[in-house]
Amino acid sequence: MSSTIYYYTDDFSSVSKSNSMKLEDSTIVKFTVAKEFSENKRINAIDFSQDGKHLLTSSDDDTIRLYDCEKGVQLRELFSKKYGVDLIKHTHAKNTAIHTSTKENDTIRYLSLHDNKYLRYFCGHEKRVVTLCMSPADDTFLSGSLDQTVRLWDLKSDKGVAKLSFSGSTGPIASFDPEGLIFAVGGDSEVLKFFDLRHYDKGPFSTIKISQKNPAFMNWHSLKFSPDGKQMLITTNCEELYVLDAFNGDLKHKLTIGPPVSKPVEHPCEASYSPDSQYILSGAEDGCLHVWSASKGSKVCILKPARSRAEPVQCVKFNPRYMMIGSASSKMTFWIPADEWNTK
Repeated sequence: MSSTIYYYTDDFSSVSKSNSMKLEDSTIVKFTVAKEFSENKRINAIDFSQDGKHLLTSSDDDTIRLYDCEKGVQLRELFSKKYGVDLIKHTHAKNTAIHTSTKENDTIRYLSLHDNKYLRYFCGHEKRVVTLCMSPADDTFLSGSLDQTVRLWDLKSDKGVAKLSFSGSTGPIASFDPEGLIFAVGGDSEVLKFFDLRHYDKGPFSTIKISQKNPAFMNWHSLKFSPDGKQMLITTNCEELYVLDAFNGDLKHKLTIGPPVSKPVEHPCEASYSPDSQYILSGAEDGCLHVWSASKGSKVCILKPARSRAEPVQCVKFNPRYMMIGSASSKMTFWIPADEWNTK
């Protein structure tokens, strides 16, 4: 698998220009499944390391798995049978991660992947944590819970940095901007609030209401900034995505994955940007990956795995350094451009 992995042509210091490839429509449509690993139950979260060399998964069977993206092999399998595991994220320190709990309590846990020992516990949330976001700049991270609070933490201390309360019927979603200076919080599936990390105690410096005619059961599921900081992406529980202008909150595109649904999707699908912010990728109930142009809002392609039975794809991310997509259902799937690109 390592012989068919490509780097981006962007100016990354570690990139070998002789082994680079430009990301464009003609490349996207050539992505195909390179390797697939079966896990016992639904994979609830995946996360690439910043250098793109590793990928973490957390699953409903209380396991954490670490993959080598260069060699295409599973490196490690860890268990969290007592606490469960969800929303796993790499931290900036090597061989460490944070994750939420699905059993016992709603504590966030800081884990050493090297020896499967917890380094710190972050207690405070009183209901299930539905958002976990690591700062791109430092050891700060955000969590949002069904207890209607967003908490700001620092990995160096188990004492919370800040607690922000919100009203609404759903748990708040949150995300840092690409520089880690601003964070946004979405509440009650209609309001976005923007905070300066240095002055969060003064309240939001901007509040935007998103007015859309939506199904009564629609809730926002996740919130992400594009890597260039110009857009924001909101996923929902009804297979619709909203692309917003990150500066004024204007709705740029409404992306639909399939036909309208009559009830909420049990496990809403994740969506994410390509590292150059050109493309938006989403999993889907139909088992495929749907890809749109972020600037135009037009669908570029649908990537279909060669399977006899379709499984809903809940997780999808683009590798930040390699020309690779990771997607997950009960299988962890790695996608790269077809082998014919080796001849180009």
